[in-house]
Amino acid sequence: MAQASAQTIERPSDRRDNPRSASDYTAGPALLRPVTQSSSVDVSEIAHLRGVELRQALVARAARLVPLLETNAAETETDRRVVEENIEAVRAAGLFKLLVPRRFGGLETDIRTQMEVSRELARGCGATSWVTTLMNICSWFVGLAPDRLQQDVWGENPEARIAGVFAPSARSRRVDGGFVVTGKWAWASGSLHADWAFVGLPIVDEAGDEVDQGFAVIPMAEVTIEDTWFVVGMKGSGSNTIVADEVFIPDHRIMSVPPLIRGEPPTPYKEETLYQSAFIPVAALALMGPQLGLCAKAFEFVIDKAPKRAIAYTFYKTQTESPSFQLAIAQAATLADTAHLFAYRAADAIDATAKAGEKQTYLERTRVRMDTGTAIKAARDAVDVLISAHGAGSFAEVSPMQRIWRDLETAGRHAVLSPSIAAELYGRALLGIEEGVTALV
Repeated sequence: MAQASAQTIERPSDRRDNPRSASDYTAGPALLRPVTQSSSVDVSEIAHLRGVELRQALVARAARLVPLLETNAAETETDRRVVEENIEAVRAAGLFKLLVPRRFGGLETDIRTQMEVSRELARGCGATSWVTTLMNICSWFVGLAPDRLQQDVWGENPEARIAGVFAPSARSRRVDGGFVVTGKWAWASGSLHADWAFVGLPIVDEAGDEVDQGFAVIPMAEVTIEDTWFVVGMKGSGSNTIVADEVFIPDHRIMSVPPLIRGEPPTPYKEETLYQSAFIPVAALALMGPQLGLCAKAFEFVIDKAPKRAIAYTFYKTQTESPSFQLAIAQAATLADTAHLFAYRAADAIDATAKAGEKQTYLERTRVRMDTGTAIKAARDAVDVLISAHGAGSFAEVSPMQRIWRDLETAGRHAVLSPSIAAELYGRALLGIEEGVTALV
């Protein structure tokens, strides 16, 4: 893919004299281009580390980026894409390598580490954390694939990044050696910074009848990006729409979905336990990292401001003096702890089972979904309490609280995080019922 410098980046807002809004969309979506880099990132300083030591080193690297991400958070929102300075900083810190196989110079960590790094980044910018999270998870998806597909993605460019959408929202037809695909995949977080797209598609036979569901990997150079991301939260994630028009995908770049869900990835490297982790539990839980970081940042902000803020229309000169504020902080802290405890329990369960060379049972997988749903609800509730405690100033445009709230409320409603669907799945599984809701367990 052609390289672009920071000076030639095409921002959504560059299309007109004023930033593009949803009302402009009636004239047709603008087309955007991804910006990528292929220069090597050296992680030799930490490559020898494993387990908790590696996790701590990576979280420390993420923590050092927080001031920069905070500084660029408003610009990221305005541009509706993560600013390239953030992307380059994350890349230079080796944080796009978390779930890339060590065979290709990656760090091949674990799900708990990925979550904690994403959490730390979100303390600076929710959108940057979200995009980093999604591209890391897409690297994990490719790590599940046969060797030839992995070689296509990372063989010549170990720094390659992947953006993805699960939904099989395209049309495909069978041709000699593969499929020709036409269609669109919406909400493609990371697509503005990716070399490859990981997308869902229907697998059909020669007669055009659907016989399977698949995931395909396509070079971003062979697709386009429509500027469709007009939202009130996670505005900076640039989660636009990938478009394919008669794109040929060879058979070796397509994976069948059901074996992945069953815990039978086609990778030949069975000793790489990271890629033996349960597919849907990882795909769902990975999204919790940014939510935890946003919740933590809101708590830090409110605590920091409390000794300097009075409570209007009361005799309290500072919020810290007020028993009602103290109670609210205790409630918010407990909700935040709840979110972390459930999310980390789920991550540890996934990692432990994979490292033991075992597969999670259906009931265990539904518990991860339940833990994830419980964690996201607790994180959202914690921020609601904090906003009320901090006061109406939370909604001032200059306050980070309003952006944290919007980002959390938007990202926390990703379909795979639904607390109610998670509860259905878990409740049915506890009663011995394993069908009737979704195959994504």
